[in-house]
Amino acid sequence: MKSIFSKRTKIVVTLGPATEKEETIKELILAGANVFRLNTSHGTMEYHREKIRLIKKVAQEMGVYIATLVDLQGPKIRIGNLYNEINIKNGDKLIFQHSLEQTDKNIIPVDYAGIANDVKTGSRMLIDDGKLEVLVDKVEDEKVYATVTNGGILKSRKGLNIPGSTASLAAVTPKDVDFIKFAAEEKADLIALSFVRQKEDVLLAKKYISDFDSTIPVISKLEKPDAINNLKEIVSVSDGIMVARGDLGIELSPVEVPICQKLIIEEANKQKKPVIVATQMLESMINEPIPTRAEASDVANAILDGTDAVMLSGETSVGNFAVEAVKMMSKIAATAENSCFYKFDTDNDIKDEAALTRQAIVFGADKMLEYVNAKAILSFSHFGYSTRLMSKLKPSAPVIMVSDLDETCRKMVLCWGVYPFCKKWDTIVDGNLLVKIDEFLINEVGLKQNDYVIITASAPKLISGRTNFVRVHKIGT
Repeated sequence: MKSIFSKRTKIVVTLGPATEKEETIKELILAGANVFRLNTSHGTMEYHREKIRLIKKVAQEMGVYIATLVDLQGPKIRIGNLYNEINIKNGDKLIFQHSLEQTDKNIIPVDYAGIANDVKTGSRMLIDDGKLEVLVDKVEDEKVYATVTNGGILKSRKGLNIPGSTASLAAVTPKDVDFIKFAAEEKADLIALSFVRQKEDVLLAKKYISDFDSTIPVISKLEKPDAINNLKEIVSVSDGIMVARGDLGIELSPVEVPICQKLIIEEANKQKKPVIVATQMLESMINEPIPTRAEASDVANAILDGTDAVMLSGETSVGNFAVEAVKMMSKIAATAENSCFYKFDTDNDIKDEAALTRQAIVFGADKMLEYVNAKAILSFSHFGYSTRLMSKLKPSAPVIMVSDLDETCRKMVLCWGVYPFCKKWDTIVDGNLLVKIDEFLINEVGLKQNDYVIITASAPKLISGRTNFVRVHKIGT
């Protein structure tokens, strides 16, 4: 089997100044990157347009399927542009006011128009992922007066959180709508929706996507307490889920994040939706060539929990060891997957009545693997639905998906253990087609004569119908 099958957990890489060059993108792909994230909180639309086209160009030249994920900023509150960085100390008195730019050295600008409406005396405001903290003294004349309770260096464009007090925030901002249009124009493969609180937020984003004549899947980022309370409903209308631990750990508490992570992964897996675990996974590798032992354990435990993908943020966007971070994450994933602790219980699986036949087929294929010692599952799928069901079973062999759509192949790279190939083989199954399949399995996948594979597909046509048959196939016979 080819080396691409050495890990089955997928890696999402955030593109940034440290990784924006063509040669670096190629190195990241060779190191194990499967999805490139474009963070719209930073950079202009034209910058992201240039990069998304570059990623597609590199992937095409390398002959691999790589997905592009446009991550919407959402209603993220940020400090405006300051004259200079400010060293704030415990006990300092600060004034905050809505503005994009600092026009008075005594006032800290905040890009959120509702800042004065959503806080009151005693409210906590956390800045830069909770590194800095201030306590509100009073609100007067649209200004927020506060005392520093945890000081540090205050920088431009750092995030600001007001735990439990963001009622004025829109679910999808005008900037988000512009970037949804951008994603549709550039044929991005995935859109990440930030600060999802309820299923209506997801449905609103999908409406905008539809308005731009697109069907891009929506990955809901769960980073608010409301999202945990509405977990089942949000997952049900989402195409995928991201455990966005940065803001989640600020809005709740860092001690609650591990349990929330497990709850979210469990629910996503029950509802057959891809799930990504994100934020500070190998944070120390921004500046160091190796991670801490705690970080390595964090990545491994997310994989053992059953996540489809793990994500790198600052490690690859601005880090000094971006390629090394991807290589390290690949090694951790492969080690965790090959351990005796990596097991996935499907016996308590929730059945989807609308897809009962396809579920029965993929369950049967998974069980057949052990009886014939099959080297792979060959899943033929037009849109990838049955392949995604197979992925959620965490089968012991790689899932080789063959689709007749390049778009499907790119989207499916997010799913655990799935390796997509595009073939225009949507025809009646006969002897000639089986010869083609055998040649493909030997020459492109790396299997051998007399190896067994389990085939799932549709009949009478191989790909475009609903999956309705499973076959044990011996290559060359």
